[in-house]
Amino acid sequence: MQPQARRSGKPVWIGLATAVAVLAGLFVLKHASQAANHASGAGFPEAKHKITVPGTLLNGQYKLDEDLSQTAGKQAIDGSYDPKTRNPQAVAARYTADSPTQPGVLVISGIYGQFKDPVASRKKMMAGAAKSESAKVAVPARDVTPPGSDTTLSCQVLTTRQGGAETTLPMCAWADENTAASIGVATAEISQQDPDSVDLTRIAETALKVRAETRQPIG
Repeated sequence: MQPQARRSGKPVWIGLATAVAVLAGLFVLKHASQAANHASGAGFPEAKHKITVPGTLLNGQYKLDEDLSQTAGKQAIDGSYDPKTRNPQAVAARYTADSPTQPGVLVISGIYGQFKDPVASRKKMMAGAAKSESAKVAVPARDVTPPGSDTTLSCQVLTTRQGGAETTLPMCAWADENTAASIGVATAEISQQDPDSVDLTRIAETALKVRAETRQPIG
């Protein structure tokens, strides 16, 4: 019997977390680790849901600008490994709102598959973004459960400096047994806000709406 091959790769959740900001043109994170090729099949939940890339989001407010699932999304998880993640499929897309009064960009970056520990996956996405070289955490990650919801998300606020100007970028992540994604929202109003004044509950509510529109049954 041949010994199991080993490879060098970034942790899957760190790559996905940073893809949100990568797609928004903010930063790139590279992180390497040693990992085995295959995760054991024992204890994984059944694959029942997937993440889709619809033509519009938030009741048509945001229109699909580019589906990057097979490029930047796939690149974010290529060579990655997590022993509690099985059969990951990348999803990444950028949406834009062309409103003359409220222009904005919404980015979704995630995977669907089978996850043994959704809570840990959600927190790892936040931690991965926090390790960026060109963005910094202005408001540390915390759990947010919007009123009336039984879904808890992790949310934080990043800042990045471009051309001498500092930009605010809030992001929230959800994870369940089959789907996990980070949502980054950048509008003219939010990008100029003091990070401490960003309403993370509102961002979490937006992320939940995106989850409802993108998370669909398999088959």
